[in-house]
Amino acid sequence: MPWNKRELKKLYQNKFGDRKLIMVSNRAPYAYSYQNETVKLTMPASGMALSLDTVMQAIGGTWIASSCGELDQWDISCHGAVLSQSPKYKYTIRQIYLNSEEEQGYYYGFANQGLWPLCLASPVSPQFIQNNWYCYLKVNRKFADAILDEASDKGDIIFIQDYHLALLPKLLKKAASHLTICQFWHIPWPSYEVFRNCPWGREILAGLLGNDLLGFHLHSYCQNFLHAVDQTLGAIVDYEKLTITYQGKVTRVTASPLSIDFERFESLANACHIKNRATELRNNLSLQGIQVGLGVDRIDYTKGIPERLEAVNIFFQKYPQYLERFSFLQLGPISRIHIPEYKNLSYIIDSLVETINQKYGTKRWKPVTLFKSCFFQEELVAFYQLADVMVISSLQDGMNLVAKEYAASRNEGSGALLLSTFTGAAHELTWAYKINPYDTEEIANIIYLALNDPPAEKLSRMLAMRSWIKEHDIYYWAAQFFDLL
Repeated sequence: MPWNKRELKKLYQNKFGDRKLIMVSNRAPYAYSYQNETVKLTMPASGMALSLDTVMQAIGGTWIASSCGELDQWDISCHGAVLSQSPKYKYTIRQIYLNSEEEQGYYYGFANQGLWPLCLASPVSPQFIQNNWYCYLKVNRKFADAILDEASDKGDIIFIQDYHLALLPKLLKKAASHLTICQFWHIPWPSYEVFRNCPWGREILAGLLGNDLLGFHLHSYCQNFLHAVDQTLGAIVDYEKLTITYQGKVTRVTASPLSIDFERFESLANACHIKNRATELRNNLSLQGIQVGLGVDRIDYTKGIPERLEAVNIFFQKYPQYLERFSFLQLGPISRIHIPEYKNLSYIIDSLVETINQKYGTKRWKPVTLFKSCFFQEELVAFYQLADVMVISSLQDGMNLVAKEYAASRNEGSGALLLSTFTGAAHELTWAYKINPYDTEEIANIIYLALNDPPAEKLSRMLAMRSWIKEHDIYYWAAQFFDLL
């Protein structure tokens, strides 16, 4: 049956009654700031938090996360920042204050200089530093204390997100075995040969086995996790049933690709003010009569942005007829700038953009335009509306929800999605133009192919993707996960 907000809430209540849903993640789903002594919320533009916000809007409950934005530190540290929002938001947000040392060691250190490059098989070597590990453990304990304070004695549902909180399930299960604990790991799980490089791999695996249900995007990630447990902990592993028995407790593993709120993006794409904004962007960026390529990523070394820009360079070399007839827009908000590799990557991207523009640009036409600022969701959909070609060239990606957002925003069925075979989304969106992000000449050729394919061919591909995403949306994902739980 088609899932929606009402049906998802009904399923949750049928399964769990009045047991509260407590969502847990590193960052809150909304950024906070003060305006005229009142708290203002800023909705995320896209990605995981936006999808999970849809789930919380449907079911209600409490979302626990570390501090984000300008919210008063004293309120967070003394009161846990329990923020009851207006009825529009349907749930409360409780924030945990982390000092700069904790954030540096836990978030920038162990999570993003250790686990992130390890799991994404990145060109950057993971760094595992003892003090960062201690911070990671300390912050996971801090989250556990906040959850235990928030949870009732009814056996609430604790839904943990991602790699920042790998130790949390075991801490919670040990303190309160009546809680039902589940987690979704949003990045790939590497092969055992890669994972065993982590000095605290045993502790991470044991922490995750505190979950009753552990989700990954792809079946291959599940198998990699099972193998790592098998080789490291000596647990009883059933590869067919996807279950692990460790120290008398059973953890079930599942493959469940995360999705988006299709109707939200389709509705925005149909809105007059979004169409007007897309027209305004086209005029402001001098794109009249020009076909547009688009990339939307955080500036991260896993996203293949330099490779993408090199492909654009080759495209203009091989197909000079597109000079002054094609422009590429790269939306790349800066992230994790405190990590040297990210700062260096930002310089590399700047240099590539400058080189391409100097090589091919004219007084009235710029081949590549780079935006490093963050965009609101509505602005992002306007950019999706502009793009004749969307290029997603991730070197490795657990899912990549931008691919689904782009298709959901192409309400007229036009446009072309070029999708790296190393994304989780490529396993679902089989109608996309597939690319190898390391083969920059191939990307250039497929950009040309996508621009020149008959409209009927592109329409067929896009309608198939839109149909798949509409059927397998965020409500479908949450329903399958909670049903299995």
